Amino acid sequence: MVFRSHMDKALEQARAAAERGEVPVGAVLVDPFGKVVALAGNRTRELHDPTAHAEILAIRAACAAAGSERLTGHDLYVTLEPCAMCAAAIAAARIARVYYAASDPKSGGVAHGARVFSHTQAHHVPEVYDGIGATEAEDLLQRFFARMRG
Repeated sequence: MVFRSHMDKALEQARAAAERGEVPVGAVLVDPFGKVVALAGNRTRELHDPTAHAEILAIRAACAAAGSERLTGHDLYVTLEPCAMCAAAIAAARIARVYYAASDPKSGGVAHGARVFSHTQAHHVPEVYDGIGATEAEDLLQRFFARMRG
């Protein structure tokens, strides 16, 4: 199978989140056959739920559709480095590969902070690829936070 990035769809979800007043993060889950099975953007403010990150919402939707708590062989595309909570959920779901755009030195949980996948208690360690679509994701985040401050 030929690799095809789905970061464009994750960025669409991030832009939609920004339009809703949410931090612009988007996520896409793809099954082992390359079919998109879940799309989500942050909804923490809308749902009054601190766990309603794009990754969590996509994982919940994909698990419900699969009828399983495991997403073995699935790929996750997300516009921002997952936080520790999301990284733990990714490990618990046994997602095979994580592709993220922008790094998050402040709240990331993969390459920064808790480094969940490097911890000895990690249930599962996915393959991780960063930087795909980073420039656009970083620009979206910077514009969003500039608007919030201004």
